[in-house]
Amino acid sequence: MRRREFIMLIGGAVTWPVRVGAQQPALPVVALVSLRSGEASVRLADAFRKGLEEAGYVEGQNVTVQYDWLDGRFDRLSSVMADLVRRRVAVIATPGGTYASQAAKAATTTIPIVFGVGDDPVRLRLVASLARPGGNATGYNLSVSEIPTKRLELLHALVPKAVRIAMLVNPENVPVAAGTLHDVPEAARAIGLHIQILNASTKDEIEAAFASLVRDQIDALFVAPDTYFISQRDQLVALAARYRIPAPIPFGRMSKPAG
Repeated sequence: MRRREFIMLIGGAVTWPVRVGAQQPALPVVALVSLRSGEASVRLADAFRKGLEEAGYVEGQNVTVQYDWLDGRFDRLSSVMADLVRRRVAVIATPGGTYASQAAKAATTTIPIVFGVGDDPVRLRLVASLARPGGNATGYNLSVSEIPTKRLELLHALVPKAVRIAMLVNPENVPVAAGTLHDVPEAARAIGLHIQILNASTKDEIEAAFASLVRDQIDALFVAPDTYFISQRDQLVALAARYRIPAPIPFGRMSKPAG
């Protein structure tokens, strides 16, 4: 999203509060909703505050920022969005979250939504078209729909002897899981790889998935580009090192066993 568009969204919101009697008007609330954990999102929060300050809005002075870190709890999205709509927040920001963006769009047609998605926002029904978005949503598209298959090809190039590949997906994140399950196995067959699907949507399930890799004699691990997995990349990297499993971590680094 362009800086000017964001300034216009926030600027319009700032004019909403109305003084009643001698009361000080409440500051407009910008809600930042993410499926990441708060611990894994320190940089995201810092960057968000910096962007607001560059647009002339300082947290606690002329705007309030509400942070909703859901830590992979997709089941909480509807209730969180309903609460934000009930409270009539000024803006809902959903950076890097397809599911969160769709939940916001389903919850309101009037509150401005600033999204960040890795798929076509028209296909996701967030906007009417790229040229004329219309409605109450705007944002940016990271254009990463082809990246999973490219990452698989990169894994194959880095570990050419790996044939049995486990693919870790989060079944709670339906759009990402469905796209990954459709694209990656097809690409794997084209280069002679065998894919085994592992599901995980919690820290304990991630631990269990890694424990099964040795038992099933898996050569390498492919991790789906899921918001929750990105927030858990430190855990994923540590487990990959412990079990000596080559694993490209989304938006992280390539974990490769030593020796």
